[in-house]
Amino acid sequence: MESISPDERTAVPTGGFDDHNPPDPALLADCVHCGFCLPTCPTYVLWGEEMDSPRGRIHLMKSVDEGAPLDSTIGGHIDACLGCMACVTSCPSGVQYDRLLEQMRPQVERHVERSRADRALRTAVFKLFPYPRRLKALRGPLRLTQRVGLDRALANSTLLERISPSLAMLQKLTPALTKPEQLSERIPAVGTKRATVALLTGCVQDAFFSGVNASTARVLAAEGCEVIVPRGQGCCGALSGHSGREDEAAGFAEQLIAAFDQYEVEYIVVNSAGCGSAMKEYEFLLTGADGGQGASTGHPRAREFSAKVRDFSELIAELGSVASYHPLPLTVAYHDACHLGHAQGVRAQPRALLKAIPGLDVKEIRDASICCGSAGIYNVLNPEPAKELGDAKARNVIDTGAALLVTANPGCIMQIALGVERAGGRIGTAHIATVLDHSLRAQPAGDLLK
Repeated sequence: MESISPDERTAVPTGGFDDHNPPDPALLADCVHCGFCLPTCPTYVLWGEEMDSPRGRIHLMKSVDEGAPLDSTIGGHIDACLGCMACVTSCPSGVQYDRLLEQMRPQVERHVERSRADRALRTAVFKLFPYPRRLKALRGPLRLTQRVGLDRALANSTLLERISPSLAMLQKLTPALTKPEQLSERIPAVGTKRATVALLTGCVQDAFFSGVNASTARVLAAEGCEVIVPRGQGCCGALSGHSGREDEAAGFAEQLIAAFDQYEVEYIVVNSAGCGSAMKEYEFLLTGADGGQGASTGHPRAREFSAKVRDFSELIAELGSVASYHPLPLTVAYHDACHLGHAQGVRAQPRALLKAIPGLDVKEIRDASICCGSAGIYNVLNPEPAKELGDAKARNVIDTGAALLVTANPGCIMQIALGVERAGGRIGTAHIATVLDHSLRAQPAGDLLK
């Protein structure tokens, strides 16, 4: 089968998929419809609808593969999926729903006609979120609204909700902005150097959570890593790839690989779960963007690049922690970000790092495998179901009695904090790197709760 051009892909099929990397029939056949995925699927838990479960969505993919038209009804069920991958870890048959979803979503993106409002929202999101400089340009206006209290006034009114629930969600999710922390291009290891690593600074993480990147670099340095922060790095392509914007994601991936290729490093460290998940799958992404032919010259580089990618906590566990951490007398609840726990299988490492901090009591969250509703930009595109999931997660977090929620993804931090606020509760939120950094520098535990 020959690869087809982007223009040729846009022809709407009367039935079935187009020829550009459709869902693999062999992978579709792996599903035996046993139902083990149902209680782990957020949308099935919310609605109890078969077509909004993983096996139901696989059935829809099969129907299109057999010639059914890819219409807005099928597209709606695919769009409603959070892509949390809880079904992948719960499936006894090893169904690769993650692969199927990432093959299905570009088909939906190319051939399903969305409403004008939905198209406008998606265009705005993807013109902004994958571009760190554009996000940083928003910091000034956003900080001003926070200083004068306009953000709180908008949150307490129904004005934005009436204009656009998605816009209202964006406004409520915006974190309190502080002075950004700048990182040097090269940060030396403390003591004996054990590894040279490159740090992904990210998009939302860099613009709104620069302190997390600074904490990540300090902890890595204390653990014997020379940290390089590649200049010219941009978006990793995760948001685009997880939304079916295949060519856009591949372009971001190629640019990021080129930016990091300028440095000799042993590992590439990521402190955002969704980014790390996407970067570990670059070969699959670039092969898919090339029509499944494997002809792109970027694929060998993608394979080598992805082999170096580690989550922050994953790398420290792999090297073995050598830094000295001071007591933090706190009770914390650890939340598994879906793209860290389900997609990357990194669960034990962050818990082990937290439990090694003297005085820190780590609580588990009920129904921990169910997504919080953030899921990249899902809470912006689908604010109502995201709110329901966020509220459920917030109740379970509050029930732990913890004073601090710890996770490894900026989206989860914002989503759960908003849910706790809606519930009338109060809890601090922090990235795991921030917690380790506080312990490392013997900072007051109370600072994490502010």
